[in-house]
Amino acid sequence: MYMEIISRGSILWMYLESDIKGLITDGEKLLDLVREEDKEVSDFSYLVFPFSKAYEGFLKKLFMDMGVIDEKDYYGDDVRIGRILSPNYRKENAGFFNKICLKNSGKGEDLADKLWASWHKGRNRVFHYFPHNFRRLTYLEALDIIRELAGMMGEAVLECRVE
Repeated sequence: MYMEIISRGSILWMYLESDIKGLITDGEKLLDLVREEDKEVSDFSYLVFPFSKAYEGFLKKLFMDMGVIDEKDYYGDDVRIGRILSPNYRKENAGFFNKICLKNSGKGEDLADKLWASWHKGRNRVFHYFPHNFRRLTYLEALDIIRELAGMMGEAVLECRVE
């Protein structure tokens, strides 16, 4: 049995599509193959990849289910999750998270900020190369990012109205 990042009985797991579940399961298997003590690896960023990809797929599905994007956009190649979550886009399209998230409690923008921060941390800062700021992740840092991504998916499923 491998490390379970997302409980198989959770609302989140039931919400996920099979391709996204597959990425999560693959990532969990990878986590079991290595440990922090593995001195041969200088950067554990690769462990984050399947979870980051799953997070992006989850967000695309969530946004389609919430009516932020349509089915054509969901299956198309042009939708950029980072653009939709970016604070600049949200300023231009004020209030769309408040209309559909947190049951109209007015805290939708808080959730959007957290989804954005997790996306940025778990994707951009892990997978882009910056010569002036080269980041290597320890096993524990990678695991923290993975758990944050899974936690944000769980929070979004609970807090956003999805049909």
